[in-house]
Amino acid sequence: MPDLPDTSDMLPKSQIFRVALRGDAILTSPRWNKGTAFTTAERKAFGLTGRLPHRVNTLDEQCQRAYDQLQSHENAIRKNSFLQSMKDQNWVLYYSLISRHLRELVPIIYTPTEAEAISNYSHLFRRSEGLYLTFSDKDTMEEQLLEQTQGREMDLIVCSDAEAILGIGDQGVGGIGISSAKSVIYTLIGGTDPHRSLPVMLDVGTNNEELLNDPLYVGWPHKRVRGKEYDDFMDQFVQLIRKHFPNSLLHFEDFGVTNAHKLLQRYRDEHSVFNDDIQGTGAVTLACTMAAIGVTKTKLCDQRFVIYGAGSAGLGIAEQLRDAMVSTDNVSEEEANSKFWLIDKHGLIRQSLADVREDLKKFVRSDEEWKDFAGNGKEIGLLDVVKHVKPTVLIGCSTHGGAFTKEVVQAMAEGCERPIIFPLSNPSKLVEVDPKDANDWTKGKALLATGSPFPPAKMPNGKDYVIAECNNALIYPGLGFGSMLSQSRKMTDTMIIAGARRLAALSPALEDPDASLLPDFGDAPEVNFEVAVAVAEQAIEEGVAGVKWKKEEVRERAREKIWKPVYGKYEYDEHGAN
Repeated sequence: MPDLPDTSDMLPKSQIFRVALRGDAILTSPRWNKGTAFTTAERKAFGLTGRLPHRVNTLDEQCQRAYDQLQSHENAIRKNSFLQSMKDQNWVLYYSLISRHLRELVPIIYTPTEAEAISNYSHLFRRSEGLYLTFSDKDTMEEQLLEQTQGREMDLIVCSDAEAILGIGDQGVGGIGISSAKSVIYTLIGGTDPHRSLPVMLDVGTNNEELLNDPLYVGWPHKRVRGKEYDDFMDQFVQLIRKHFPNSLLHFEDFGVTNAHKLLQRYRDEHSVFNDDIQGTGAVTLACTMAAIGVTKTKLCDQRFVIYGAGSAGLGIAEQLRDAMVSTDNVSEEEANSKFWLIDKHGLIRQSLADVREDLKKFVRSDEEWKDFAGNGKEIGLLDVVKHVKPTVLIGCSTHGGAFTKEVVQAMAEGCERPIIFPLSNPSKLVEVDPKDANDWTKGKALLATGSPFPPAKMPNGKDYVIAECNNALIYPGLGFGSMLSQSRKMTDTMIIAGARRLAALSPALEDPDASLLPDFGDAPEVNFEVAVAVAEQAIEEGVAGVKWKKEEVRERAREKIWKPVYGKYEYDEHGAN
C-alpha cells in the first residue's frame, strides 16, 4: 500500500482553552474533564486541589489504567457498558484509549456488540446520550433542538428512526445507540469534533411487540407512524436542520429500506445528506471493486455483476457501481444498468415478478432473456444466474449464510480468470461463503473481500492471502469529513466516487496482486484522512463547496480541522466556554 501520512501531529494550532467551569462542574463535563491529568496549576485555578488525589497522571498512564480496568470485564457487553460510562465522563480519555486499540475495541463500541446493547437499551439505560425527538412532542421540536444545541455549532447530525438496526430490525428508542455509535466513529476515525456532532433518535414508535409489552421500555409506546404523518415529521426535522445548521452533514442511519431511499432522494439536492447503509456500503464496495479490476487490468464497464440480496445495501452497491461506470467509463446509464443482475428472496428480479419495488425497476431483467429458465414457473435462483450470466463479480448482502455454495463458486470460476467474490453479510455466521472455502474452491484465483474480519486463507503456493474487510468505516468517516470540511451544499455522486477512487488507490493489491484489496483496518484514520481530502477537492472542483479555498489548500486545511484526543492547556475565564 502507498505510504500514508502520519496523522499523530495533526492537532489544532491552538491548544489553549479558556473555560468557565469550576469545581464539580468541570469534573462532570466530559468535554473538559481531565481527571487526574489536571496539572497542579489547573487544579488551583479551577478549584480542584481538594477534589482530586495528589498525583498528576499523564494521558498515557490514564489509558493504561483504563485498559487494565476494561480487561477485568469478562464479556463484550460489559466492556461496552464500561466504555460508554467512560465516554460520559471524559472524551479525551475515551477516544485516546480506543484509538490505541482500534482493531480490538471498535467491535465493542460498534458492530457487533452495539447491536446487543441497543436490543437491551431500556434495561441498560442510565443516562441520555443525545437528542430524542418524539412524534407525540412534534409541536415543540424546534425548541427541543435549540435547547440541546445552545451555544454550539453543529458540523454533523446523525439520526435514525431505528426501523432496521444492524440486522436485528425494529428497536424503537434504542436506536439512539446506533446514532451515537456512528458519531463516535466519525470522531475516532474521521477526526470530527465530538462537541460539534449530535446523535438524534427520531422516535416515531415501534412495531416490536416485545418492546411495546415491556413495562420498562423508555420510548414512545405506540405503533410506528406511517404515511403522510411520518413524512411530515421527517420534513419538519430536516427543515429545522437546514434552517439552523445549513453547513452541517445530515447522516441517515438504519432506516427501513423504503424510507431510506425515499429520504435520500427527497433531500439530497437540498442539503448535504448521506445514508451509510446505501452510499457508504456502495462506496466501500466500489473502492474494493476498483482495486480488484486494477489487479485484473479491466474496466468497470467490462464487468458482469450478480448481486445476491436487493435490500438497502444491495441496491446501494448496484447504484454506486453503476454511477461510477457512467462517470469513469463514459457509458450511458441504460447500458450500465444492463451490467447488473439482482437476486432477492424471490429469485432473479425480472419483469414477471409481482410487487417489484419502485427503486429496483431500473435493474429488472426481461422475461424474454430468461424464457428457457422460467418456463415451468419456478424461481430463477443464484446457480441458474451464475451459469447463464458468467459473472465476473459476485456480491452477497443477503444474510443468507452459505448461499455461495461450492457449485456456485466453481461455476463462476469457470467463466473468468480471476473471479471477484465479495460475501459481505454481517455477522460472520451469516456470510454467504467462508473466504477460505472460496479460495480453496477456485484454487487461489478468487479476489476476495468480506463484511466481517476473517483470518487469512492459504494460497496454493503456501502464501497467506489476507482477506480484505469491506468495512464502511474505511470510507464513510472520510466522506463525511470531506463534506463538512468543504461545507458542501450537497453530497454529490462524484464526491463519493472521488473518495472511493482514493481508497482504491491505497490498495495493497495494486503493488502485490495476491495482497489484500483494501488497507488494514488499523490504518483507518490515515485512510479516511486521504478520502476526506479527495472529497473536499472534488467539492471545490465542481462548485458545490461553501468554502472559498483552492484545491491546493485542502490538505493543510484538513490538518488544521481534524480533532485529536489530547489534553489542551486550560485557563479559567468566567466568560469562557462551558
